[in-house]
This record gives sequence, C-alpha cells and structure tokens, in this order.
Amino acid sequence: MTGAELPLVSSAALDDVIAWRPEGAVPVRTFLADAQRAAKALPSSGWVVNLCEDRYHFAVVFAACLLTGKTSLQPASHSIQTLGQLARDHAGAFAVTDTGFDQLPLPRVVFVDLQAGETEPVDGIPVIAGERVVAVLFTSGSTGLPQAHGKTWAMLVANGRAEAEGLGLLGSHTALVGTVPVQHSYGFESTFLMALHGGCAFWSGRPFYPQDVAESVQAVPRPRMVVTTPFHLGNMLASDVVWPAVDAWLSATAPLDAQLAAQVEARSGAPVFEIYGSTESSQLAWRRTTAGLAWRLLPGVQLLQSGDETCADGGHVGGRVPLSDLIELQADRRFLLHGRHADLINIAGKRTSLAYLNHQLLAIDGVDDGAFFMPDEPAEGAGQQVVRLAAFVVAPRLTRSVLMAALRVRVDPIFMPRPLVWVEALPRNPMGKLPRSALQSLYGQNSKKASA
Repeated sequence: MTGAELPLVSSAALDDVIAWRPEGAVPVRTFLADAQRAAKALPSSGWVVNLCEDRYHFAVVFAACLLTGKTSLQPASHSIQTLGQLARDHAGAFAVTDTGFDQLPLPRVVFVDLQAGETEPVDGIPVIAGERVVAVLFTSGSTGLPQAHGKTWAMLVANGRAEAEGLGLLGSHTALVGTVPVQHSYGFESTFLMALHGGCAFWSGRPFYPQDVAESVQAVPRPRMVVTTPFHLGNMLASDVVWPAVDAWLSATAPLDAQLAAQVEARSGAPVFEIYGSTESSQLAWRRTTAGLAWRLLPGVQLLQSGDETCADGGHVGGRVPLSDLIELQADRRFLLHGRHADLINIAGKRTSLAYLNHQLLAIDGVDDGAFFMPDEPAEGAGQQVVRLAAFVVAPRLTRSVLMAALRVRVDPIFMPRPLVWVEALPRNPMGKLPRSALQSLYGQNSKKASA
C-alpha cells in the first residue's frame, strides 16, 4: 500500500488530547513539541530500537524517528540474544531506553529530558511520505523463528483508522489503557495507532497486576477501554480488586474463552471485544466474544481463498498475505476461525488441534494455566514411529490422578499427554504467548520424567 504525504496525527486537532500521563493530559501540540526535542538528541543512524517502557516515551521517540527519516525496529522479545541479532543485521542500529537494561549489545541513547531546553512552537501537524517504511515489526516466534515485516506509513495510518472505525471508537476520545507492550504489533496498533489516527488517547503506563490496572483505569477519564489479553483478564477476575468503571475491554494474543468473557462482562457491565490479526497482516477483524463465533472484517480488508489457504488483502494489509489459520467464510464480510494449520494434530488417523486440547485442559476446575505441546521427535522410550503429546500444567491444588481423570472425560485416550508435567509457571512472554522455542526448552528439561 502506498500513498502521498499523510499527517503524523489525524482525527485530532493540535489542542486535542492524545495521551494521558500521571501529570495529566497531553495535547497533540505538546506531543509534537516533545518529538521535535527528542529528534535533536538522536544519532544519525537510520535504525532505532525503541525500548522505552513508558508508552508516552515510546510514542515520542517513534514520532522523532518519523521526523528524521529513521526506521523503528520493534522486536517482540528484548532478550540479549534478540537484540544482538538486530545489531548484527542492521549496521549502526542503536537503542533508546528510559529504564532498565543494564547490558545491551548495541549502543544506547537515554530518553531525552522533556523538561530541558527551549520548546519550539508547533503551529501545524507534520506530514510523512506514505510509501516510506517507517517500522519493522517482528513476529513473536510462537511457531518458529521471529520474522521481520516492514510497515509503510500509509499502512499504519490506515490501520489505526480502520480499527477505531471497526470498533466504533473513531473520534470518540476514548482513553486506552494497555496491559501489553507497545512494541508488539497488538499493543502498537490498539493503543498507539488508534490514538494517532483513530481519535483516541492512550495511557502512558503499562500496568500488569490487577491493582495496577484498576489504578491506571481510574487515572483516565471516560470513555475508557482496557487493551489486554486473556491472561490478564483471568488475573483480574481472580483478584479481589475493586474495578473502576470501564466502557469496553479489548483482548488478543490468544483465543478468549466465552465463559471468561461473560464473567468479565457480568462483573464490569462493559462489553468484551476481541481483535484478530497477525504481525504479517496487521489487524483484520473483530468480534464481541459473547455475541457468537463469527468475526467481522475491518473496513477495507478482504479475505481470498484457494482450497484451504486464505489470504488477507486490501486496506492497510499492504498486499496479499497468507494466513496461518483455517477459515470458513460467511456472508456479510464475516468468517469463522477453525484453528491454525500448524496446530492440527493427526495421531493414528485421529485428528484434533492444540487449541482444542488447551481449551479442554484450561476448562478443568483447579487448572490455573496449562498448554499441550507436540514435540518434533519421539520421546525417550517411545516407539520410533510415535510422537506423544506432552502437557504442562499450573495446578497447585490438584493431584495427578484427579487431573488425569478429568482429562480422560474430555479428550480421546490417544491424545492424553505423556508426560504431564507440573510447573510453577509457564514461560509466557509479555504478551501472554508461549513461543514454541520456550515450550521446546521446557519439554527438553522434563521429557525424561516418568510419564503419568
């Protein structure tokens, strides 16, 4: 997708609020002045790894990159290994940080002091070439090695507007409180881009614990939406925190159980929506979880099918992009998801999916978290032609015999996990996802334990 010059901020005037910080509201005019100040502090290199944890700091640095022709590199992981690979692949790359990171494998620039020096007056909103690649987002590696995907400014502008329009938030001035990191595609699109181009405003923090979420929501005016994950929603429900008024919830990164969504709606009185998409395609569709299984495409997006393969195209997608899910198209720009191609399992002629098995495991009372895993190789002691499923579970109140009995009621015997391993916590990343590499490592550490 290409385009002429497009504004850095649309759907908002200079004196409209684009962000909320502990100090109060931030109008577009102040945001642009801060970006100009930050732009002067950046080195000349064109590659920037924006590691700022404060969402407003990230936004200022991203805008500074737009103003100076730099490209923002946004890995899903901030591990030393990942950042080192970025440094090797992008000559001259440097990182901008506002906290943490005692060691970095690439040069560091500390986030600029926004109170220092004179502020240049802002009398208009800058424009950026639409065809310019301004960000490179990386997949989380949940199904393999992270992959890079360049995004043009035109794609990002259309993305933020399409999501806001699809969710009915366009120009609503809704305050967005995100529990997810802004560097990841979901947090990037659903907090930052919806503020730039959807007429919303974002909260600068990234609360994690239920009490922190409640305090962050309370710090912004209504209407307000919490941009979060099933993992965080479950934690909110399990807590005894008093919830402030919320006007909507948005969830992504993993399938949201309809029962969990119904419980959140009953407790908060606010609808729970899900967003569907990927780093490769950007966001594509939305649904209200309790209203049914069908997803609705965002404006401008279309799905094309050939056999079992479905591609996204049009709008902000930026060309035809193959999707990794099995999709059933319906009328009125709706569709059903039937799981990932990579999740499908065939053992001795019987078929299921990891998503289905995980749903059955997590539905057992007393299971706090859990996941099935299909190894690449047969487990030690297994027949060389048979690869057995494994499962990891966080269930401190359950015994092995009770959990296995509950699983036998729910799944076919051939899909019972061997081994079934108790762990204190699953190796989820900040988005709540379970990268396959992390599960593979966990499996390697536990594969020699006695099977159940």
